[in-house]
Amino acid sequence: MTGVVRRTSSRARRRAELGFRRLRASALPIVQCAFAAGLALYVAGDLVGHTRPFFAPIAAVISLGLTLNSRVRRAAELVVGVSLGVLVGDLLIAQIGSGVWQLVLVVALAMAIAVFTDGGTLIVAQAGASAVLVTTLLPPGETGGIDRCVDALIGGAAGILVAAVIPINPIRIVRREARRALDELVAVLHEVATALRDDDREAASKALDRARDTQPMIDELRAAVRSASEVASVSPLRRPRRRMLQRYRELAERTDYAMRNLRVLTRRALTALEDGEPVPSGLADTVGELGTAVGALIGELGVDGDRRRARGAILDVVRHAAVLAEDPGNRRGPSAAVLVAQVRSIAIDLLQATGLDRAEAQRALRDPP
Repeated sequence: MTGVVRRTSSRARRRAELGFRRLRASALPIVQCAFAAGLALYVAGDLVGHTRPFFAPIAAVISLGLTLNSRVRRAAELVVGVSLGVLVGDLLIAQIGSGVWQLVLVVALAMAIAVFTDGGTLIVAQAGASAVLVTTLLPPGETGGIDRCVDALIGGAAGILVAAVIPINPIRIVRREARRALDELVAVLHEVATALRDDDREAASKALDRARDTQPMIDELRAAVRSASEVASVSPLRRPRRRMLQRYRELAERTDYAMRNLRVLTRRALTALEDGEPVPSGLADTVGELGTAVGALIGELGVDGDRRRARGAILDVVRHAAVLAEDPGNRRGPSAAVLVAQVRSIAIDLLQATGLDRAEAQRALRDPP
């Protein structure tokens, strides 16, 4: 009984810790949404004089949200969707009246026009919602529909203004996602190295499954870079970070390619183990060294880091791989050459992540210092 209580208490503690971690990560977006909602309500109600300005704070919260992706686009889509729904609703309801079949027709037509014009998900949803409002709440000829369009504009503008005045640190977000993706790259490389060293097909298969699951991390890293670039463009306080964001954009691109090459390497390692191919004895160590080199790159992502300092560790891995490939005493099957080539490909990706272009990276591999 005591053990059950302890396990329950431990699970509850872990859930609470995860909850506080999520709350800490979302604290600033929550503050932004709250301030934007208050600002939108004040402008629409007190300054513009709308009697029911409920949609202005709603629009502000929707345009910001807790995610940092495409806030400016969300605000624009919100205004376009609302305007489209109000326009279609006002025009039709004035002619055909309101009722159940009129509601069905207006909503379907507003959403169809939004889809036809290649509108985003938010545009389509807001067009339908606005059409519902006009059909059910606003009698024909009232100005409530137009007021809602203005409220949407006020809410979207308030959201963008608050995001500019209370900006989130864009570099911190991108750095966190970059470290997460590169940490996974390190983990898979070490798992492959262990599988090769122990001749463990099951471990190689698990490493391949893990490598195949890395694409969402890359997508999140790319999204973080886009969001950070938007923050830097909207907020004058963050514009000096644009040059650093460009370097992280290049890092995200190269990390994506490195992950693709990692999947090929992992799949080939599994093939070699399943077919019983001879693999050079030092290849496992070389793959593990590549993981350590990625770790050196991760260590240089801090505020005072210099990614150029990671180049030496990467070049050492390539030199060791070249020795393995050229050593006539090493027994190797057809997969060994592919594994060495993939180590080299990942190394080129990593060198480019340190700031070299492809030609410079290849030259560094040919003529190491």
